[in-house]
Amino acid sequence: MIYLDNNATTAMDPAVIDVIAEEMRRGPRNASSLHALGRSAADALDDAIIRIGRSLGADLSQPGGPRLILTSGGTESNNLALAGLAEPETPLVVSSIEHASVLQFAETQRKRGRQVGYIAVKPDGTVDLESLDQCLGQFDKPLVSVMTANNETGIVQPTAAIAERCRRNGATFHVDATQSIGKMEVSIANMSADAVTFTPHKFHGPQGIGGLLLTPGLKLRPALFGGEQQLLSRPGTEPVPLVVGMAKAIELAVDNLSENCQRIVSLRDHFEDALLSGIPGLLIHGRNVSRLPNTSCVSLEGVDRQSILMALDMAQIACSSGSACSSGSSPPSHVLTAMGCPEWAIGSAIRFSVSRFSTATEIDEAAGRICRIYNKLRS
Repeated sequence: MIYLDNNATTAMDPAVIDVIAEEMRRGPRNASSLHALGRSAADALDDAIIRIGRSLGADLSQPGGPRLILTSGGTESNNLALAGLAEPETPLVVSSIEHASVLQFAETQRKRGRQVGYIAVKPDGTVDLESLDQCLGQFDKPLVSVMTANNETGIVQPTAAIAERCRRNGATFHVDATQSIGKMEVSIANMSADAVTFTPHKFHGPQGIGGLLLTPGLKLRPALFGGEQQLLSRPGTEPVPLVVGMAKAIELAVDNLSENCQRIVSLRDHFEDALLSGIPGLLIHGRNVSRLPNTSCVSLEGVDRQSILMALDMAQIACSSGSACSSGSSPPSHVLTAMGCPEWAIGSAIRFSVSRFSTATEIDEAAGRICRIYNKLRS
């Protein structure tokens, strides 16, 4: 199987597997226990958290400084942020291209009577700042949530400009950086965000763990109860091996960012050029704006996404028609719909995403298979 679905999840780096296995071999250790084994687990946890913060431009060693809340993944981090960073009556503003964990939370809140505003996007896939200004003028000090880069198209969003507008209007700004670590620079300081969501299974780390990074002094209402872990913000026994694995994964992703991105961009561009030469009328979404280095969202005129997805699966190519959280039912892309794409482009859109473990041989073989399958379906 040629794996081109890395925006859904990534292969775990062998070095990450090694540190997780090593931690597990230390035996049963609960970081909340007061005996020697528990204290050693707490030390490992604290060290991993400090290293994670360092990779994201935050000093997590100082009391009263930034905080990292450990969660089960990106979906929980997003829900925890939107539910806990403001009072229930605080207006909520989200972009219309957010991940389902944000959009479905917002829609549920709207049905319960909360004020919710939706930021429009421009045809190029970036957030419309004039639409954001309208939302900020309509609501008093809302909680704003916008992703760093879109999970379907890879299009990078103007988070710095959004942050500046939020500061000017007294709004709290949450950023979903799930897709960005290891693909672009992510720093809570540089983005001027109040809270940042991330999860390591998107950058060759373990599944089942995530983080919500908070700026100093930001209060968070808990969604869970039943323990005193993480200063009551998110109780439950911390999975020390997964946190240690997350620290290793984020260090590998950040330390080699420039070198990895150059190679990944080269693979992506070669892949797209091969598709363009073999598929007449191919549309590459976001090709003329800033994109994540690994993401190719393409529309293939004359075929539907379900047919080509099944054919590609039979041809041993793993890809998707959009977010992995919704691809089981494969609804039309809300992202491409919000961008105003034509119906044929929405109905035939496929997402390919490479990683630092992808090879040129795989890319060449995949492009050839895709072109042959497309021409067969068209005929």
